[in-house]
Amino acid sequence: MMTYEEALAYIHSVDWKGSRPGLERIAELTERLGHPEDSLRFIHVAGTNGKGSFCSMLDSVLTAAGYRVGLFTSPYIERFNERIRLSGEDISDEDLARDTETVRACASEMADSPTEFELITAIALVYYKRMGCDFVVWECGLGGRLDSTNIIKTPVLSVITGVDLDHTALLGTTPAEIAAEKAGIIKPGVPVLFGEGCDEAEAVIRATAEEKNSPYYRTDFSAVTGVCSSLDGTDFSFRGKPQHLSLLGLYQTRNAATVLAAVSLLRAEGICVPEDDVQKGLRRARWSARFEPLSRSPLIVYDGAHNPQGIEAAAENIRALLSPLTPDGKILLLMGVMADKDHRKMTADLTPLVSHVFTVTPSNARSLDAAGLSREFSDLGVEAVSFDTLEEGVKEAVRAATEEGRPLVCLGSLYMYADVKRAVSAALGELC
Repeated sequence: MMTYEEALAYIHSVDWKGSRPGLERIAELTERLGHPEDSLRFIHVAGTNGKGSFCSMLDSVLTAAGYRVGLFTSPYIERFNERIRLSGEDISDEDLARDTETVRACASEMADSPTEFELITAIALVYYKRMGCDFVVWECGLGGRLDSTNIIKTPVLSVITGVDLDHTALLGTTPAEIAAEKAGIIKPGVPVLFGEGCDEAEAVIRATAEEKNSPYYRTDFSAVTGVCSSLDGTDFSFRGKPQHLSLLGLYQTRNAATVLAAVSLLRAEGICVPEDDVQKGLRRARWSARFEPLSRSPLIVYDGAHNPQGIEAAAENIRALLSPLTPDGKILLLMGVMADKDHRKMTADLTPLVSHVFTVTPSNARSLDAAGLSREFSDLGVEAVSFDTLEEGVKEAVRAATEEGRPLVCLGSLYMYADVKRAVSAALGELC
């Protein structure tokens, strides 16, 4: 049998890389595997932002209710196995190697080789079938219509957490175009739940649902009341019922509202989810890199916000939770961004909240160089300095946070999280 290292090397091999939209390859691969997807029940989740937090909370709720739940997400934060979870645990090295070997045997016979993400999708399906999951919370990788996760035929529920402009080169340049790609996960007769988005995006989602005779529902965010958020979590009520989230950030109440709406729809499908287990699941839910404290003294927070909508949510949390901790309401910022994002809007939104910026270049071919990002902040009147390495930037930012007593917020791609976390730990160790 393959070893774990051999399995990862195979999945990540150069020959398989790249995004090639289309369902032909994953359709052939799942057919060769005996259609493992046909024996599973899915909650299929697409959306520009909020997918990961939504999936984590729903997984936690269903697990608390006693179900055997698979959770498929991307990207991973620290270790590949995070992408394929079962009952709150990452897939084991042995299971990953075993099921990768099964998929490789079928993929090697294909004339048109699968992409990396298609391989991972197939591995997850084989694993979840073998483990006898009751439900799989199934997150789209990109878009929806042509995403390999869309190989499933009839999910229990389709969820689109929200629509905003992102990945415009691949998905479209208007909310309507992007919504059309997300709406591609809607299946005939299957209920669809829509979270946040402009009227233009909602019109597309609603029209697609009507065309496919799929009952359409919209999260009622007005049902969220009594929000009280701190660095220890968030309390709120939804339709008069009190809830507590360990996940930080005001925006998480909106993700939780969509989870609670989804639970109501699952109950309407005859799925038992007791109220006590809903509350227990929301309290227990964990999701790294979403306004996550990495240190309390000095206060250092990481948030994986990487597009304008995500930055707006992060700014909201900074104003509510961190600005009150400083005399002038301003925090320190360490940031790295992708060049293909609307980084000028992102810097403009953050400028009023920061006293000093430390810019770094994420380890990604699409990254905006640190010097370029630093100039954008400087042009807006904020003192900013760039660093050649992420470690140097983090070290200087942590030193400043310690000396000034200001909270430090680290923003950027989820792919930066593990490197920043390690660098923060090292910097704190040197300062002790």
